[in-house]
Amino acid sequence: MYSQGLIGADGRTEETEEFLAAFQARIDAEEKIEPKDAMPEGYRRTLVRQIGQHAHSEIVGMLPEGNWITRAPSLKRKAVLLAKVQDEAGHGLYLYCAAETLGVTRDEMTEELLAGKAKYSSIFNYPTLTWADIGAIGWLVDGAAIMNQIPLCRCSFGPYARAMIRICKEESFHQRQGFEIMLTLCRGTEAQRAMAQDALDRWWWPSLMMFGPHDADSPHTEQSMTWKIKRFTNDELRQKFIDATVPQAEYLGLTVPDPELRWDETLNEGRGGYRHGSIDWDEFWRVVEGEGPMARDRIAARKKAWDDGAWVREAALAHAAKRAARNVAAE
Repeated sequence: MYSQGLIGADGRTEETEEFLAAFQARIDAEEKIEPKDAMPEGYRRTLVRQIGQHAHSEIVGMLPEGNWITRAPSLKRKAVLLAKVQDEAGHGLYLYCAAETLGVTRDEMTEELLAGKAKYSSIFNYPTLTWADIGAIGWLVDGAAIMNQIPLCRCSFGPYARAMIRICKEESFHQRQGFEIMLTLCRGTEAQRAMAQDALDRWWWPSLMMFGPHDADSPHTEQSMTWKIKRFTNDELRQKFIDATVPQAEYLGLTVPDPELRWDETLNEGRGGYRHGSIDWDEFWRVVEGEGPMARDRIAARKKAWDDGAWVREAALAHAAKRAARNVAAE
């Protein structure tokens, strides 16, 4: 999911060889890099882009699920979904705070998103057509996110790694909540089982795209792994997700929409794994570039929220200025 944050990343750096060697020695020793530590400019820029994209994804990710809060099938489902959407808002705030320690402001990050200079995960440019989509998002989308995010708990940048520890705990609950929705539907009527299968059919391939392009088409992965921002490549994480998720689909009685999917004993260094069919990368790049079914709606919703909230930000700044002035006068 957040491998997509490296698309367009600028990892160039112009420091001396001695500085870079000393920095890499700290990375190799598994030391955490803190905001006030000296770091290569390319390392800082890469983190700003990845953490910013991650934060935007958490906030924009509230929209497809928030669309179903008033239409959830029971009071219990409404309460659980509302709590999940609130969690996502909190995740976005943690991550914006982590990015701000690198010298970028939240206003700057948001303005770049609204201007199209920054991205969010392509998965959120697809519509949620039925209640089963909420289950599929929890099961597949949050499941893919967890595959990406657990290694980030060991990211070399301290604030990002620490934020991910709490986020991963909450995302784990979200994944189980989504699977439980799918399980309930699959144990229901024929119509409910068909709804669950339809959701899997529509969300399977976009979920695989969340891990980003193939390693051969991801030029920034190598440097990001050298700096231990990432711990696994896009294809490694995608394979882990498929191997974990296919048995879950079988347990639900659902069919993964990939006629080429098969068990291959030679994968994973002889441990075996599921070999999958070709991903439609043309669709992936179209959606990343803002041509997804809901792309315009998502950005329009964020722009409206940003514009409507301007008076709150202005009032908060004015209040802070008054408090600061009173404190100075009292000294």
